[in-house]
Amino acid sequence: MKILLVEDEPKVAAFLHKGLTEQQHTVEVATDGPTGLRLALAGQHDLIILDNLLPGLSGLEVCRQVRAHNPAVPILMLTALGETDDKIRGLDAGADDYLVKPFAFQELLARLRALVRRRPETAASVPILQLADLTLDPASKLVQRAGQPIQLTAREFSLLEYLLRYKGRVISRVDILEHVWETSFDTGSNVIDVYINFLRKKIDKDFTPKLIHTLVGMGYVMKEE
Repeated sequence: MKILLVEDEPKVAAFLHKGLTEQQHTVEVATDGPTGLRLALAGQHDLIILDNLLPGLSGLEVCRQVRAHNPAVPILMLTALGETDDKIRGLDAGADDYLVKPFAFQELLARLRALVRRRPETAASVPILQLADLTLDPASKLVQRAGQPIQLTAREFSLLEYLLRYKGRVISRVDILEHVWETSFDTGSNVIDVYINFLRKKIDKDFTPKLIHTLVGMGYVMKEE
């Protein structure tokens, strides 16, 4: 993979650059927010590793601006800020995953693999998914509601695609963890609830009928209201 690493701590940046390069990845390094944003917008990266506390421009703002231009690139936020509110802010800014320092390098690798495991399939082999006036094209990564394009992060897209593939069926939190987050995510977190709320704001809030429904104690189902 071609990875953009935005990290201002020299020792951490050198450690990650060495470790990722040894894993046969190409790593581009930025040591401040403005440079990281410029490289992210100019380059074609398979994945971005982004610190939060950066000189010049915060990681959260970098993440927001990258998301506005590229909704599909996976972003892993890597930071010392480990409170729940910090994680929610990172996810709300568009990060797909959140890893707190200090961290184990093998866990970082596992999270990176999980973020990029699903490769785009050919357009001929993947049908467009649809429910009411919501459409999702797995090949082009285009989501529309009532003809309006909906910008989703890579993780939001994966969650919506999974729910749409099994529309009308109740999907449990365990199912979502196994198929969307797989085994690299902390199963004790409330990240599923957070991402369901993200999707509701984007595809349900300003539209009718409502398509994402919660069955208390059972899970979620996509169906027309």
